[in-house]
Amino acid sequence: MNGPTASRTRLLATHILLIAAALLVLVPVVWVVAAGFRTQISLLSGAFWFTPVLKNFNEVLFSKTSDFLVNYRNSLIVGLLSTLICLVAATLAAWSLNRMSWPRWFVHIFLGWALVFHMFPPLALASAWFTIMRTVGLDNTLTAVVLAHTVLNLPMALWLMGVFVRDVPIELEEAARLDGATTPVLLWRIVLPIIAPGLAATAILTFVFSWNDFGVALTLTMKQTATVPVAIAKFAQDYEILYTQMAAAAALSILPALVLLIIGQRYIVAGLTQGAVK
Repeated sequence: MNGPTASRTRLLATHILLIAAALLVLVPVVWVVAAGFRTQISLLSGAFWFTPVLKNFNEVLFSKTSDFLVNYRNSLIVGLLSTLICLVAATLAAWSLNRMSWPRWFVHIFLGWALVFHMFPPLALASAWFTIMRTVGLDNTLTAVVLAHTVLNLPMALWLMGVFVRDVPIELEEAARLDGATTPVLLWRIVLPIIAPGLAATAILTFVFSWNDFGVALTLTMKQTATVPVAIAKFAQDYEILYTQMAAAAALSILPALVLLIIGQRYIVAGLTQGAVK
């Protein structure tokens, strides 16, 4: 097999694999979204063709017994606040570890512990957090969930931001110092514009992880402070599982992350590719 033919064959095989991988991801999502427009009878009977209805979305959003909009607001608050705290803390910590005179053994131990902590199952920590939050009076509050999600996602944010901060030319910082720039001015005017793609990629990933968390939010919240994943699980009732309403709620829950991914796609690709290359 000559060179051009082999190259075309590899390219075709690559495209087939990518299409298959995309279908594995998209087909379940499309099925769930479509299930939100079906009736319970149509879904359980397995009918392929169906007449779309909006009843499930109406029940999820506007029913007097539904708190889904409140849960949606809770998830947005928790996701945005925990992401903001993670970005600020991770950026400052990454700059400190890479630019200040810390012993190398301390940096390695610190980053190693962050990596080990990130591997802990969140549910292994949830019961301890529940006890702590109840002791300090933060049980059943959004503050407790924000703090928990910050702790869970901070190690990932720190590792990601460390890659981008290391990539900032030290000569630029030295030149700014010579011009009399203080550390806050240096970070705001020099470092942050350079690491903007990394900030965007880290922010989107952190928000998505916070938005999708179920176990910790279930442990730390109740009805009025529950987040979207907890709200979706409540459609599985004692004597009936409201499949179509659950599917409608799941379809609505995709929207924030989908919007963020569409807006920040180029930043994610640029940021993660840059981090992988470096």
